[in-house]
Amino acid sequence: MKMEKQITDKIDRGIELFESGYSCSQSVVLAFADHFGIDSSVALKFSSSFGAGMGRLREVCGAATGMFMILGWLYPYENVEDKEAKKVNYAAVQRCAAQFKERMGSYICAELLKIKREPQIPVPSDRTDAYYNLRPCTRAVAVACEIVAKEIFKDA
Repeated sequence: MKMEKQITDKIDRGIELFESGYSCSQSVVLAFADHFGIDSSVALKFSSSFGAGMGRLREVCGAATGMFMILGWLYPYENVEDKEAKKVNYAAVQRCAAQFKERMGSYICAELLKIKREPQIPVPSDRTDAYYNLRPCTRAVAVACEIVAKEIFKDA
């Protein structure tokens, strides 16, 4: 029961952050920053370039990228000679990416939005009701938060 509440809380927090205007990547990272003792200002800064498929390049979904950043905190490798830690990290990224793709259909921003996979003007879209209703971004944030929360709290 405790694990389910922890997971739900992280999903709700990610959605709340996204719907308040943070990018998909920032929303996922910031939802988990407190768990790892990451200063929220630092979390927002290091995740700021990854929204909209990496700065509106429409490549890897920012929610998925945020999930990968948090996996780096959960399964870090800091010593370049620690090949086992690197293997554990990459396996977690691949496992979680597969789950995200299974649930969302892709982890590529352009594919999720059903648009051309090409850079767009660097001006962010206005956050209107139409924005939220037409895009799968809120769901992508929720899915990313759920997947990474299950990784974090699986032993809770």
